[in-house]
Amino acid sequence: MPTANIGLIGLAVMGQNLVLNMERNGYTVAVYNRTTATMEEFIHEHPGKKLVSATTLEAFVQSLERPRKLIIMVKAGSPVDAVIDGLVPLLEQGDLIIDGGNSYFPDTERRSEALAAKGLRFMGVGVSGGEEGALWGPSIMPGGTQESWELVKPILEAIAAKAPEDGKPCVVHIGPRGAGHYVKMVHNGIEYGDMQLIAEAYDILQRALGLQPAELAEIFAEWNKGELDSFLIEITATIFRRIDEETGQPLVDLVLDKAQQKGTGKWTSQDAFNLGAPIPTINSAVVGRILSALKDERVAASKVLPGPDQTVYEGDKAALIDAVRQALYASKISAYAQGMALLRMASDEYKYELKLGEVAAIWRAGCIIRARFLNHITEAFNRNPALANLLLDDALGQAVRERLPAWRHVVQTAVGMGIPVLAFSGSLAYYDSYRSERLPANLIQAQRDFFGAHTYERIDKPGIFHSQWE
Repeated sequence: MPTANIGLIGLAVMGQNLVLNMERNGYTVAVYNRTTATMEEFIHEHPGKKLVSATTLEAFVQSLERPRKLIIMVKAGSPVDAVIDGLVPLLEQGDLIIDGGNSYFPDTERRSEALAAKGLRFMGVGVSGGEEGALWGPSIMPGGTQESWELVKPILEAIAAKAPEDGKPCVVHIGPRGAGHYVKMVHNGIEYGDMQLIAEAYDILQRALGLQPAELAEIFAEWNKGELDSFLIEITATIFRRIDEETGQPLVDLVLDKAQQKGTGKWTSQDAFNLGAPIPTINSAVVGRILSALKDERVAASKVLPGPDQTVYEGDKAALIDAVRQALYASKISAYAQGMALLRMASDEYKYELKLGEVAAIWRAGCIIRARFLNHITEAFNRNPALANLLLDDALGQAVRERLPAWRHVVQTAVGMGIPVLAFSGSLAYYDSYRSERLPANLIQAQRDFFGAHTYERIDKPGIFHSQWE
């Protein structure tokens, strides 16, 4: 007889923690892992839990109550397809497969269509919050049909993080097909931008002012009490406090400056280019990680490529620290404006019907970019659901305007001292481009018409024109 309410395949740490989260919230969970020993060890380590173990896919499927609901937590790409191919012959019409990994949204679109043709339900569900979030409450972004959502809504609402402001679960039905994985992808792209901005703030403070990790820890902890209150600022302060036991030095100073990436930030940039959505902060963050990987080349270049003579900031130290705080917040608003505008364009292109206020609301807890600031974004879209850009919201726009002098000062200072600020400068350039009634694209279009007869439009009369420029 079926005994499990839901099943999960793939018992790496994320999968294990999701299982424990569901079990803690009252559900009996069937578990299966390709390596049986991993599953057996997991069961052995959690005696007395409402878990059903299975050593074969057949036994796993048979243990699930109908309509069957099962979550796949395996590496994105072909491993997901392999698991699905193994499941399809064992399932019945109306059963639901959930892909809870970081799958590329076109794969989710393809799988949704293919499984629907077989009478099976499929959901692509973004899960953010890392290992801790999976165990105690992640932010969850489910995409699929309304009927599929209703099947798992009680479970997902039970295990999701709860927003501290109102206690609402950080999960909502995002939209059809690949909508959930698309929103998770953009979430991760914004995360890339946020992390790059924080890293650049750190770089300015250490290189321009010579601040040491202990001092930086105090600064970031203080920032976390105000408008920058967020998970990423909080953990940054904690990182600066960690001392390496072997050397007695701050551990952050011993970490090699090569940032890795799993691909979601790159996917965000690639799709933004496809849609024609400008997201320079996220693009800069991806480029920043790629540049960091060129460690050997950078070491060699540092010996031959000169920088500015000024290496120490000669102005007011406290004033620059506060200016960096203001510039970080303004850049953050710019970055989120870019990300939410991308979601709006994608919603139109892919017919996702995203509700951006709801998206921001479920990011308030559980996920990596959780922050007090997300309440302001939710409020902005509640005031105007058709808001084209967060910079046009009265409250957020005013917040940026108040910080513009500090923002410009920080970017100018960094450029003058040769400190790279890809994301800070990209965020500011986005703001300045978006507010410009006229951009130099008229010259670009004239050049295109000159060498390729690509034509152009005029500002003084309608029509399409081509000129002989010589």
